[in-house]
Amino acid sequence: MASIYDKQDESTFTVLPKQSGGGPHGLGDPNDRTLRKVEVEVMIPKLMRDRAKETKCVDEVKAFTECCKSSSILMVVKCRAQNSALKDCLANWYKDEGFKKECTEEYLSLRSEFRRTGIPIKRRVTKIQSSM
Repeated sequence: MASIYDKQDESTFTVLPKQSGGGPHGLGDPNDRTLRKVEVEVMIPKLMRDRAKETKCVDEVKAFTECCKSSSILMVVKCRAQNSALKDCLANWYKDEGFKKECTEEYLSLRSEFRRTGIPIKRRVTKIQSSM
């Protein structure tokens, strides 16, 4: 007696939501714009923090880094002012809704590109740099 599983393609059975599977590499639909909880609470804030440090709070990061290098072990005590300034700068950008939307759109485009190509961002950057 044949089972119902014998007649169906095994790729039709999945425990993942529809948008988490599929796509050209089985990584999800590249055009899907919905965000999971972990993306909203972890991934996008991480991208916001990184972008703010690299582009928005450059002077504060530089001052804090120089203070830490010159203070060695006593940096916890000596660099409080620079640390507070850096935290305030990052907090201001973190609260900015325009910046948050910009980072969300960047995250969605990076995720879409990953789902379309199947190449992680780090490997893509490495390949581009090695080809130059």
